[in-house]
Amino acid sequence: MSGSSRAAPRIDGERLMGRLGELAQIGAIEGTQGNCRLALTDEDRAGRDLVGTWMADLGLDITVDGLGNVVACTEPGRVADSVMMGSHVDTVATGGRYDGNLGVLAGLEVIESVLASGRKPSRPLSVAYFTDEEGSRFAPDMLGSLAYVGGIALEEALEITDREGMSVGDELDRIGYRGSAPVPGTVPYAYMELHIEQGPVLEFHGVQIGVVEGVQGISWTEITLRGQSNHAGTTPMPLRRDAGLAACRIAGEVREMAHNIGDSQVGTVGSISLVPNLVNVIAGLATMTVDLRNTSEGMLQHAEARLDEIVARIADGEHLEAAMRRTARFEPVDFHPAVIDLVERCASEVSLTRRRMPSGAGHDAQMLARVCPTGMIFVPSFDGVSHNPAEHTAPEDIEAGANLLADVVWRLANGDIDEMLSGGADAASDGMAR
Repeated sequence: MSGSSRAAPRIDGERLMGRLGELAQIGAIEGTQGNCRLALTDEDRAGRDLVGTWMADLGLDITVDGLGNVVACTEPGRVADSVMMGSHVDTVATGGRYDGNLGVLAGLEVIESVLASGRKPSRPLSVAYFTDEEGSRFAPDMLGSLAYVGGIALEEALEITDREGMSVGDELDRIGYRGSAPVPGTVPYAYMELHIEQGPVLEFHGVQIGVVEGVQGISWTEITLRGQSNHAGTTPMPLRRDAGLAACRIAGEVREMAHNIGDSQVGTVGSISLVPNLVNVIAGLATMTVDLRNTSEGMLQHAEARLDEIVARIADGEHLEAAMRRTARFEPVDFHPAVIDLVERCASEVSLTRRRMPSGAGHDAQMLARVCPTGMIFVPSFDGVSHNPAEHTAPEDIEAGANLLADVVWRLANGDIDEMLSGGADAASDGMAR
């Protein structure tokens, strides 16, 4: 029987869960199962160091590029020939232990299981983690993978600052993760990412595996509203220039707009800050964020135009000055159809229930899809909760997803769908973010 048709070596579920737990102790949020490792903080450095130790223990060839992206390959100098797995190890401020981490540690587990089996696939395997996927500290999100595929210049990325004025470049130097490998990075043969769903769909339908067809387009906008601070008791209602009121009205209309557009459209006001933020003073300044997402680029553009109209109309009605700044913008991404089919076929062969679906969250995979055949696998999230210390996925679901990842990667590495991938990557990239 040929190597490509044999099942991949099975992963060690206990070892994978142990590593997820050990990594979660770095930046642990007391009294919870969650952790906080914002990008390029001391906690992020400690998490990177731990994962790097595990990579080195396997004898992998490790490179760090100028933006701190880390790639570990089973064979030196052969990342371009490899099937890459990965994700990120940074978290949001109130993060769980699976988001991002599962993709990296499951990839590492697949490699360790293959090496331990003594069976060598035709292509090498690699695992990567990318800098600042969350975007919680340095916008935009998926910064490292965006730079890795050439979507943002290294120099521009290094100059991005957080709210305290600290730059990406300075923080990379401080934690010792500004490497020498070039940016953009080496394009692999293919890329696969295992991730928790971060939503309720799989659990609701009682399905074990999400076969991810693509990623919704994302538009982040920061809105600043300037009015006039004044006394809450002496200023008549018709004479107020209330920035706080305008922010609340915009938030309400964003939700209504998303409902009216329907289908996959979602809209979220995740942050509102008021100045002076006092109980007895009318807010003279409001800063807020709006997150819009849709699987259709045309409908996402429509939602953006509607947001512009909403802000202008409400600001004018309250006699405010309004400014809008788009802080992140990514078009919807379709994954390679042959890789999607392979994921579904591998799941079917081991009788895993499955559902084709888009991703509502952004992932490093959507950046890699610009340059190579790419796919994703979802496993269920308990109660659909993510970006929350209560984030949980059952160990049996994690093991099933990691074994499916191993099957898909094994077949990719042994050329099972070479013919379908050859010449197809460019066609599959039509309509993707550039």
